[in-house]
Amino acid sequence: ALDHADMLGRSLQFDMIEAGWTPTVEFLGRLTKARILQAVREARGADSAQLIDHMKKDIMAREAARLLEGSNWLPEPLRVEVDEVSADAGDAVAGDMSDEAALDG
Repeated sequence: ALDHADMLGRSLQFDMIEAGWTPTVEFLGRLTKARILQAVREARGADSAQLIDHMKKDIMAREAARLLEGSNWLPEPLRVEVDEVSADAGDAVAGDMSDEAALDG
């Protein structure tokens, strides 16, 4: 199901950042502390992650949401690589063109 969703998202060139998705306190609160720290480290660097590494999970999630605001960070399942989008779009166009050629011929 996830592979199908990934393929669909890439073929539609659906970008979760452009759609307005942001990591909320509720989302981050469902992650482990290690994953929260990893997200902050990816988006803002090790220094920012160290600012919250000693906090209890609920407070860490709240501060991580604040730190991640405006960073365009996405969890891995929501990420679509630019090269993947371009390649998939090219494949879709090529497929459409071959369908048209079959109809003409």
